[in-house]
Amino acid sequence: MKAVIQRVGRTSLSVEGKLISEIPFGLAVYLGVKSGDSDDMPAAMAKKIAALRIFEDGEGKMNLSARDVGGEVLLISQFTLCGDCSHGNRPSFTAAERPARAEELYLRTAKELAACGIPVKTGVFGADMKIEQFNDGPVTIIYEI
Repeated sequence: MKAVIQRVGRTSLSVEGKLISEIPFGLAVYLGVKSGDSDDMPAAMAKKIAALRIFEDGEGKMNLSARDVGGEVLLISQFTLCGDCSHGNRPSFTAAERPARAEELYLRTAKELAACGIPVKTGVFGADMKIEQFNDGPVTIIYEI
């Protein structure tokens, strides 16, 4: 699994012009599921995201997690994170997991995040999603397990 984790202000996700999810502030997490990712990875990914201290404390240090500041997570499926563009100019997505299995692990990651005490909103797996995102900082972390 691979995640791009961004600290955000108001962020929303729409499909076909219809608002699906939005959060007032917290983390926008783009999650790619790779072929062969195991059943224990959603819990490990959720635990890391929930504990990631990338929000500023009273002294201006990144020392607080989304949970600490009452933030939410917008979890977005993103198979293109598994793309390989090392050969030629068209990315290959052969490393991405099959859709049914990828959706299963994506949804399990959302459930695990919620179990960590963070409100979670999701996109629509496999849909053409439009995301309006207000990056905060900007702070962007890439995490892969």
